[in-house]
Amino acid sequence: MSIRLLWNKRRFLKVFIESHHQLSQCCCQGPFYRQTKNHNVIWIASHSNVESLTQTQFARGDQQKTLVSLTGRTLPNTPLTGQTQPLVILFPETLFLAARLRLSAASLYQRATVTCIPPFTKVQHFHTSGPLRALPAPLVWLVLKPLQKILAIILGRSIRKWWRSLPPNRRELMQQAAWQRRWHLAAGGVGLLIVLAIFFLTHLDEAPIMGRVRLLVFRQEEFLDLARLMSEGYIEKFKDSIIYPDDPRHKLVETLLKHLVQRNQDVTEMGFMKWSVHVVDSPIINAFVLPNGTVFVFTGLLEAVADVHQLAFVLSHEMAHALIGHAAEQASMSHVVDFLSFIALTAIWAVCPRDSLAMLGQWIQDKLVQFMFDRPYSRKLEAEADQVGLQLAAKACADVRAGPVFWQQMEIFDKGTGETIIPEWLSTHPSHKNRVNHLDRLMPQALELRASCDCPALTGEDPRVAFSRSIQKLLSAEKEKRKQSEDTTQLFPQIPEANPQLSRVGAP
Repeated sequence: MSIRLLWNKRRFLKVFIESHHQLSQCCCQGPFYRQTKNHNVIWIASHSNVESLTQTQFARGDQQKTLVSLTGRTLPNTPLTGQTQPLVILFPETLFLAARLRLSAASLYQRATVTCIPPFTKVQHFHTSGPLRALPAPLVWLVLKPLQKILAIILGRSIRKWWRSLPPNRRELMQQAAWQRRWHLAAGGVGLLIVLAIFFLTHLDEAPIMGRVRLLVFRQEEFLDLARLMSEGYIEKFKDSIIYPDDPRHKLVETLLKHLVQRNQDVTEMGFMKWSVHVVDSPIINAFVLPNGTVFVFTGLLEAVADVHQLAFVLSHEMAHALIGHAAEQASMSHVVDFLSFIALTAIWAVCPRDSLAMLGQWIQDKLVQFMFDRPYSRKLEAEADQVGLQLAAKACADVRAGPVFWQQMEIFDKGTGETIIPEWLSTHPSHKNRVNHLDRLMPQALELRASCDCPALTGEDPRVAFSRSIQKLLSAEKEKRKQSEDTTQLFPQIPEANPQLSRVGAP
C-alpha cells in the first residue's frame, strides 16, 4: 500500500509509506536496503541529487501520526513498539516536513546506514498545472477606480436618507450619545491617523538617481507586469503603422537609444531595463517610454527635431521617466489622494440636503484635487525628467544646448498652428517658456558633466544663440513686410465696390 504526498515548493516531494518487502517487490532491492525485520519505511525523495543524503532516523509513533495528518491517508495496522519503529530518511530539502515530524540531527534514536539509488521509475505520474498569475495591483486599481466614486455617492446618500428617516427624539439621543463619547471618538480618530502615518512611513522609498524620499504604494515589479500588458496593447493598436526595423528612421532611433544606454551604464536601473524600440508612422509629435523600457517614437517627432542632439534629449527625457519610476510614483500618490477623496465625497453626499448641492460639492472637490494635487505633481515629475534627461544626454556626449532650443521650437510651432495655449496651472506639463528657463539654469552643470565624460569639445556657435538670431531675423522680415503692406495701402487706397443695386438702375 502506498501514500503519495505532493508538496510543490520548488520541486516535487514524494512521500511513500510502505512495508519493506513491498518496496522490494516494486524496485528490486528497494531504494533503501537494510537487513531488518518487516517494518514500515518512510521514503522522502525529490528531484534533487540523492547523493546529498546524510542521515537516517527512526520515527516515533506520534511522529508517524503527524505524517499521516499531513498526507491525509491512513497507515496499515502495524504495531509501533520495540524494533518495529518506522525508518525515516531525510533530505536537505525537506526541513519543513522534518520540523513538523519533530526530527532533528541530535535525535537519540537509532541510526542506520543507507544505500542511495535514484528514485525508481514507478514514481513518474505526478504532474502539475502552470501557476496562476494574479493581475497586477495597478491594473486592479485602474479598473476599480471609477467604482470608488459610485460607492462613495451611494454610501453618503444612504447615510443622509437614514438620518432623515429617524424621529427627532432619536436624532437628539444619538447626538447626546456622541457628545458623551466625544473623547472615545477623538481617540479613534487619533488611532486612525496613527495607522495612516505608519502606512506612509512603511511605504517610503528613495527615488533612483535623484535620491529624494517619496511615497510608493505600488512596487516597481508590479508596474513591469502592467507595462508588459500595455506594450502588447500599443503594439496591437499601432500594428498597421509601425515601420519595419530595416527602415532608416527605425535604425536611427535604435542606434541612438543603444548609445544612450551604453554611455549611462553607471545608472543602476539602466541595466535592469530590456530596451526595445517601435517607431510609429504618424504625424503626432510625441514619444513615450513604458516602465519596462519599451520605447514608442512617432515619425512626427522625427520631423519636428532639428538634429540628432534634440532627438537625444527627447529620448533621454522619456527614458528618465522609466528609470526613476515616475509611473509607479504618480499612481501611488493618486491612490492616496483617491482614498482621501473617497472620505470627503462620502461626507459631501451625507451632509448636503439635496442631490443638486451634493453634485456641486463633488464638482468643486474634483477641481480642487485636480488643480491642487494631480497637475502640480505631474508638472514636478516632468521638470525632474528634464533634469535627469539632460544628465543622460550629457553623458552620451550630445550637445545638451539643443535641449532648450527644442522647447523654443515647440512654442513657436504651437503659436503657428493656432492651438490654444492654456495657462501652466491648468496643464499637466510645464509651459515651454518655463522649461527653457529651467534647462538654462541647469546648463552649466550639464556642460561640466559632459566635459568630465571624455566627450569631444563642442565647436561652433551655441545653438541657443543661433536660434535666437534666426528668430530675430524672421521677426524683422515679417515686420518689414507688414510695413510695406501698410505703405502700399496708403498710396493706393482700396476703391469701394459699386453697389450692385445701383448699377442696375436705368438698365433696360
